[in-house]
Amino acid sequence: MNLIFRLLCVILGAWRGKALGLEEVSRVCFRVWPLDLDLNLHLTNSRYLALMDLGRTDLILRSGVWRAMRAQRLGVVLGGSALRFRRPLAPFARFTLETRLLGWDERWMYVEQVFIGPEGIACKAAMRAGFVKAGKLVPPGPVLAGLRPDAAAYGPPAPSWALDWAALEAQFAG
Repeated sequence: MNLIFRLLCVILGAWRGKALGLEEVSRVCFRVWPLDLDLNLHLTNSRYLALMDLGRTDLILRSGVWRAMRAQRLGVVLGGSALRFRRPLAPFARFTLETRLLGWDERWMYVEQVFIGPEGIACKAAMRAGFVKAGKLVPPGPVLAGLRPDAAAYGPPAPSWALDWAALEAQFAG
């Protein structure tokens, strides 16, 4: 609930902004506010993840994925994330969050998100997300096929590190 105003701004911005193709980059601008800070007086780690939700929301809305999801009564879930923090974002600093879809396989979509602050890249993240219906994963290709004709054939291939990620997660299963 603490990001409700930012969420509303993202929704309004997506509604008024230009449409994006699946291969295009979503860019959303934010500022570090006092409630975003940790004890070190920089953007707290948990806020990065919350803001990344907003970046993915912008991409979903502006690319038309939201319409496809609604038509098929689908939800979207985050299946995993890996973040690399590079430099802090100070109080009141302006920054841009870039979100792009890298590719997908038969289960997951792979997304890159980058925070760019006044001094360059502050954080870079890889996300794995999937569509769900009735609690089960739905292959992304058919869902995205209406937005991009080659999507049903798994579109852009999943990055090579995605296979390593799946192998790593198999160790934690159970």
